[in-house]
Order: sequence, then structure tokens, then C-alpha cells
Amino acid sequence: MIVGAGLAGLYAAYRLEQCGMQDYLIVEARAIPGGRIGCAVRANSTAVDRFDLGPTWFWPTLQPQLNQLVQGLGLKCFPQHEQGEMLLERAAVSAPARMRGYVSEPPGMRLVGGMQSLVDSICGYIDPQRIRTGRRAKALRYNGERIEIDSEEGCGRRESFVAKHVWLALPPRIAARDLEFEPELPHALQRQWSATPTWMAPHAKYLAVYDRPFWREDGLSGEARSLVGPLGEIHDASMPGGSAALFGFFSLPANQRCSEPIERLYANCREQLIRLFGLPAAAPAAEFIKDWALEPFIATHADWLGVQRHADSPDETARFGSWQGRLRGIASEWSTHFPGYLAGAIEAAEGAVMSLTELNPR
Repeated sequence: MIVGAGLAGLYAAYRLEQCGMQDYLIVEARAIPGGRIGCAVRANSTAVDRFDLGPTWFWPTLQPQLNQLVQGLGLKCFPQHEQGEMLLERAAVSAPARMRGYVSEPPGMRLVGGMQSLVDSICGYIDPQRIRTGRRAKALRYNGERIEIDSEEGCGRRESFVAKHVWLALPPRIAARDLEFEPELPHALQRQWSATPTWMAPHAKYLAVYDRPFWREDGLSGEARSLVGPLGEIHDASMPGGSAALFGFFSLPANQRCSEPIERLYANCREQLIRLFGLPAAAPAAEFIKDWALEPFIATHADWLGVQRHADSPDETARFGSWQGRLRGIASEWSTHFPGYLAGAIEAAEGAVMSLTELNPR
């Protein structure tokens, strides 16, 4: 049983299929798979014209497992646009300073069609009957032989499943908050999971879509930094063969963002883009705000208040007691080398699959 259909859960199922192990089921609380991968789609656009509202980049030379997956699925990638000068906004009352842009090495890569294309491609290898969306796992009970998993649909209807092993493809903090374990997890493990920040949980993005990348015509890369806000960091989000776009990370903390009317947030973001890039930024063809702090299956109150950082990976399983060898965390935060990154989801899930295949050789 896999709890969660984000990248880790989907990749784990994909790898089980490759290993000829099809006796699995994924339960997902949200209505669609993907987890922290999300996209914005301009109306009447092509499948290519999708823009990331969650994770955006990966680094092939630094993250070979993820790159191997991307290449194996035949997905097309391209480097983040960084050509041109960047802008620095120190005060709203003065013009932004133009300065030499930074060129990343190695460059961050994006996927044509956004990271959603990765989710869609993996799902193509998984029997859709093995993904149960709209079902929130509530309790796990181990009776000495099997684990019984209780789930609940949005309408309140309950359903139970039985499994030999359970993989948790959801953030450690969410698992500790939302799941009831019988017998209880070791207290030290429960505390450790509760204390692990969920990457992206306090973040929010604003995206503005345009018909052309007018900032490039002015010798700008689309990259900007601001001490004024509401966006602290801005990048070119244009899609090759599709629309032009700019996106920015909000510098406002979650509690301040969520106390503002959404219309005001949109207006403030547009005003900032006008200050930075001029009047052509005033009328985007489409605009989106995605606030991950408002996602109940991703963010907790502790994530709102904590400092965002890539945390050290917690223990992925109990080292003793009833749950030892039967319960394992496989979400990105459990990755040793890339906690919080897409590559971390691949690494953590791959480790679980390898351990299981060693226990059950064909």
C-alpha cells in the first residue's frame, strides 16, 4: 500500500510495475495525482503551454536518477532562460537597478509542458484502477500479521484496505499529524517526523502569462530581486513553442498573504511587474496565484510559522517495535541527498523499492 500519489508515490508504483510486482494500491487524499507538482494552463492553449506552480527546475548532472527517468520517459527539457540583465528593486519610489545577470552553473533545467508532463508520463505506466483518489488515509493498525488501513472519502464514506507493507508518500509532518497508528509509533520517531519542515509548504507563486516576452526585447532576462515585494524573486517562465510568462515567489509570509483579499494580491503583483518591466506588464493574458500554505494535505500551522529550509532527512522507518520493516517513508523529505527536491522523491522511493525487491527476489 502506498499512501499519497505525489511524485514519490507514483514513481514507487512505476518501479514496482517494472519489477513485475503489481500487488499494490495507491490512496490519495486529493482529487488528482501530483502532490506538490501543479501547473497553470492558459485557456484554449496546447498541452505544451503549461506553467509550473510547484517545483520548476532540476539539475541533470547533480541529480542523475531523476535525469535518467526524464530521459527514459522521452520528455524534452530546456535550460532556464537567463540571457540578459537582471533587475534589483530596492525601493518602490525609485527605478529598479539594471545589473549583470547571474548565469547558473550547472543550469537549471525545465520540462516542456511543465513538471506536470512528468506526472502524466508516469501515470501512463500505472493501471488507473490502482490509484484511488479522493480517499484520505486515517488510521493504520497492525495486528501481528497484516496492516489494516482505514480511509475516508470526502462524502464521509469509509473504506478499509489490508497490506503487508505501507509506504508513506506524504510529508513526514503530515503523516505525524493526520495518521493514527495502532500500536503507536515510537515516541522519538513521532517527534522527529513532526519536527521536519515540509519543503514548499510556506511558499506561494504568482504567474503572469503574456503573448510575447517583451522584457527580452529590452535586454532583460526576466530575472529580478526585490526588497519591496510582494514578490521577492522573479524569473522568466516562458515555454518554448508556447506563451511567454513571468513568475515570482511571494516574499510576504503566509499569515500576511492569507489575510489579504486575493484581488489585492493580484493587483499588487501587477503593479510590481509594471515597476520592473514597464507598461506592457500591465495586462497579462492570464494570471494565477498558487498558495501552498493553503493546501491542507501539504502545510500545517507549524509550516506557516517556521523558517523555510531544506531539513535533514528524518528516519524513514521505526528501528524497533511492531512497525519495524513494515512502514516506510518515501516522500522527498526522507531523501538523504536531496530532501525537499524532486530528485529526493525519486531517491527515497527507489530505496524502498530496492529494499522490497531484496526481500522478495523473483
